[in-house]
Amino acid sequence: MSIRENFSDADMDQWLNDNRVTEIECLVPDLTGVARGKILPRAKFTQDRGMRIPEAVLGMTVTGNYPTENAAYDRAISNTDRDMILRADPGSITTVPWAIDPTAQVIHDCYFADGTLVDFAPRSVLRRVLKLYADKGWKPVVGPELEFYLTEKNIDPDLPLRAPVGRSGRAETTRQVYSIDAVNEFDPLFEDIYDYCALMNLDVDTLIHETGAGQMGLNFQHGDAMALADNVFYFKRTLREAALKHHMYATFMAKPMAGEPGSAMHVHQSVSDAATGSNIFTLADGSPSPQFRHYIGGLQRYTPSAMAILAPYVNSYRRIVRHTAAPINVQWGMDNRTVGFRIPISGVAQRRVENRIIGADANPYLAMAVTLACGYLGLVDQLEPTPMVTGSAYDHFYELPQGLPEALQLLQREDRLREVLGERFIDVYAAIKELEHQEFMTVISPWEREHLLLHV
Repeated sequence: MSIRENFSDADMDQWLNDNRVTEIECLVPDLTGVARGKILPRAKFTQDRGMRIPEAVLGMTVTGNYPTENAAYDRAISNTDRDMILRADPGSITTVPWAIDPTAQVIHDCYFADGTLVDFAPRSVLRRVLKLYADKGWKPVVGPELEFYLTEKNIDPDLPLRAPVGRSGRAETTRQVYSIDAVNEFDPLFEDIYDYCALMNLDVDTLIHETGAGQMGLNFQHGDAMALADNVFYFKRTLREAALKHHMYATFMAKPMAGEPGSAMHVHQSVSDAATGSNIFTLADGSPSPQFRHYIGGLQRYTPSAMAILAPYVNSYRRIVRHTAAPINVQWGMDNRTVGFRIPISGVAQRRVENRIIGADANPYLAMAVTLACGYLGLVDQLEPTPMVTGSAYDHFYELPQGLPEALQLLQREDRLREVLGERFIDVYAAIKELEHQEFMTVISPWEREHLLLHV
């Protein structure tokens, strides 16, 4: 369900008038998940105006640079710096609760001049995968769980992050997993977050304290993949703004602190019959269906090749380490948090798979698209999973790439993911990530100075 389900352009205009909106933030999620776009006065905002931004906005690294002398990138993105035409998704319009004046924000889709969707835009990639499901008469159902850290403000990137000070005047120094009192240390912040989410119609659910110092987790109600990706995109903006108001940072880095667990975006997923609404993972007698096994088989077969999207930065792979509350392989098991694909205990109608590999730093649209793509390939190719793990999957071998260069090689070689996600998307994405890795390799770390400077 979208924030405002079945909203038309006319409904959107009426909502803007009813809420006396004076300014509109026109947002486009880029490949990193950053909100790009323009801010317009209300009088200038109309769908037929055809607002435009350069196509290359979707082809930047997280540092704002562009690949050069990359043949695949040059074939995918015009070298004339042409424009994309933006069109608002009326169902995504909502308020900006931290703004001083009445302000709205609305997510836009990107189109070429001929009226076709820009195929390497994150929302377009997810739409492409969802259409594959729709063509089969299926509808995916997802439920994200998003982990994040609250930290002290840190204006010097050379200094390590530290846990923030709560109401008691002290920072956490021990593990406080599931502690209610530890969450209550930040009550003023979380009260603002819940108020903001209510004003924005974001359907958030349970808040918990995770394992790390200052690490929290938030569950979203299950539903439509595009709507949930929008919700995660909006929530990340909202949390950062609320944290700044309370003189803290909120970060979705996969591994922001040495010695602390990383942050994930676990995604629960099932598939419904679009006509009946029944879960195709369950047979009439309540037993698991062959399609349930095939879906798991697809996740196992293709997730290693998709890791560059699920773990998109050099920092992401610091999280994928044995015995650190993150999976290291593609094993699956029943109510087993050491595996990549956990089957939660549930009623037969709610039978689902939880992908625990995805990092909190992943673009939510691309993360939803690629995990659903892996499952889709398992369904259509009728792939069988390996035997279920009953003990700790940490005792098994690594089956996931352990760095971004290896992950990019696997992604670029996997033709089936190219077919499902789109040739041009893979080319643009891989070029950007290769450049990001090159940029990272120009930086000398404190570890290198400490251990290599005088010893080698």
